[in-house]
Amino acid sequence: MLITFSCKSHNNVTMFGDIAQSLITMMEFSTDIPGAISAVDVEKALINLEKNIAVVKQQQISNQDVQQAIDSEEEDEKEVEISLSVRAIPLIDLLKTAISVESYVIWESGKYHI
Repeated sequence: MLITFSCKSHNNVTMFGDIAQSLITMMEFSTDIPGAISAVDVEKALINLEKNIAVVKQQQISNQDVQQAIDSEEEDEKEVEISLSVRAIPLIDLLKTAISVESYVIWESGKYHI
């Protein structure tokens, strides 16, 4: 499933559902789809998201040392994992735009055309 975030004055941001739901949870809002954040609550959502991403980053740094030791023993090629903090960048930009134009933010099941 895809989830699309939107607000006034910003392009839509579409993400895979599991990633989007993780980020919505980090904003401390309900993962119900469709969902919305009122204009007055967008700043709070951004603060919560950035705070929770910082916690996840710290946990990843702690786990990285252990993973590097395991990886040095394995010689198989591994896929590069894109961190949640990197995946959150487009949503953070959207939230900042929503704050600047005093807009609400909505999310709904993504729509795509074949």
